[in-house]
Amino acid sequence: MALRQTTGFVESLLRLIGLDWDVPDFSTLSRRQKALKVNIPFRGSDGPLHLLVDSTGIKVEGEGEWNARKHGGSKRRVWRKIHIGIDEKTLEIRAAEFTTSNVGDAPLLPEMLDQIPPEQEIATVTADGAFDTRKCHKAIAARGAAAIIPPRKNAKDWKPDTPGAIARNEILRTSKRVGRIIWRRWSGYHRRSRVETKMHCVKLLGQRLSARDFDRQVQSSKSA
Repeated sequence: MALRQTTGFVESLLRLIGLDWDVPDFSTLSRRQKALKVNIPFRGSDGPLHLLVDSTGIKVEGEGEWNARKHGGSKRRVWRKIHIGIDEKTLEIRAAEFTTSNVGDAPLLPEMLDQIPPEQEIATVTADGAFDTRKCHKAIAARGAAAIIPPRKNAKDWKPDTPGAIARNEILRTSKRVGRIIWRRWSGYHRRSRVETKMHCVKLLGQRLSARDFDRQVQSSKSA
């Protein structure tokens, strides 16, 4: 919600429960939002973590949108991207990143894995073909996890100089031997639909950002 709406919403909740507390005005919320530290809570599940990764775009409504509505001029569309990793069992968000639209999906995966505590065992990391890069497979192998990432079309073997490259070459050979459809069913790749459903739930909270400052946009998306 916009900050003015947030202020009114919290005031109404406090009146309902009979508390005479002061609520910060929207200007105070705006100033503090930029430096707000957001920790994503989670309960966790028994056993190793099966991480499902996905990303989506969120529209930023700024001066360009307002000018187009008022004067009928051309729109200046601005987008941000939300990247999340969820626990397959509990569907809890375990890692989240927020970037500009010109940042690809794959480069964010190592940073998302760094958000998982080192003592947490990761069994698998499931993502789409955009993550079929050396950097991603290297980061996954470094956590002792198995990558469930379909090779890109016309993919070729990599030089087997790292554990990640070796594991990826095995995925490529298996998918060629049994076929991509059978490999996806055999590997459990279909489970990635759960993170797509989770992303849909995130979008139900709102598909656009009102904050103009990038740092405030980051905190708004993580708080949601």
